[in-house]
Amino acid sequence: MTHASEQSRPHETAVYTHGHHESVLRSHTWRTAANSAAYLLPELKPGLDVLDVGCGPGTITADLAALVAPGRVTAVDAAEDVLDRARSVAAERGLENVEFAVADVHALDFPDDSFDVVHAHQVLQHVGDPVQALREMRRVCRPGGLVAARDSDYGAFTWYPASPVLDRWQELYRRVARANGGEPDAGRRLFAWARQAGFVDITTTAGTWCYATPEERAWWSGLWADRTTESVYARLAVEGGHATPDTLREIAEAWRAWGEQEDGWFMVPHGEILCRVP
Repeated sequence: MTHASEQSRPHETAVYTHGHHESVLRSHTWRTAANSAAYLLPELKPGLDVLDVGCGPGTITADLAALVAPGRVTAVDAAEDVLDRARSVAAERGLENVEFAVADVHALDFPDDSFDVVHAHQVLQHVGDPVQALREMRRVCRPGGLVAARDSDYGAFTWYPASPVLDRWQELYRRVARANGGEPDAGRRLFAWARQAGFVDITTTAGTWCYATPEERAWWSGLWADRTTESVYARLAVEGGHATPDTLREIAEAWRAWGEQEDGWFMVPHGEILCRVP
């Protein structure tokens, strides 16, 4: 079993566009295995060892740990501070089969063939080299195991009623994310990236989140309004010369206005891949 050599290890080059402002964690802590990893769940069973890459606040991680116990889940993230939140979630649920560590997905500090399942949710859109990330995920996955990834596709987000200001938000977010080294339209690229990473046995699917009830609209529009003016994304948009504070305030107001529309509907599409390791 070997690690990638220090000389050849590519390290994270992208800046995480969202950061971990409360408005971001408000979204991330809503995520569960059921609403964010349904494509993977039929493959899970007790006793499997799982690596959860980019675990964030750990709500999906905790669900995975409960499903594979007594198997173990190792959860990693590039940010130490959010791992404290994930540890708290696991502790609150009484899970004893989870451990956490800081890691760079481009150069994972695990031996070859360490895990039965390697999972990443909304990660590849934010990394500097998604193909290398998938190669590393493949390296640490055992023969016969699965590498699973799911990413949204910002260019395919759609909503009703139409809003020219939200059109500007969509274009702005994609521009800021790419300036930070990421690829916001990752969902449509997962299959191509997996093939470039050397996978052959690939199952591709798509999934969606949809927000339409008054409660869903208020939650989704509110967190994006706050994220647009208060998060790391807002700072990067201004510092990068992509938007002014006035522009961001106008976009935030448009988010809140959309959330008040009785006919309001918003869809977030995702690409999904299950890659079998030979």
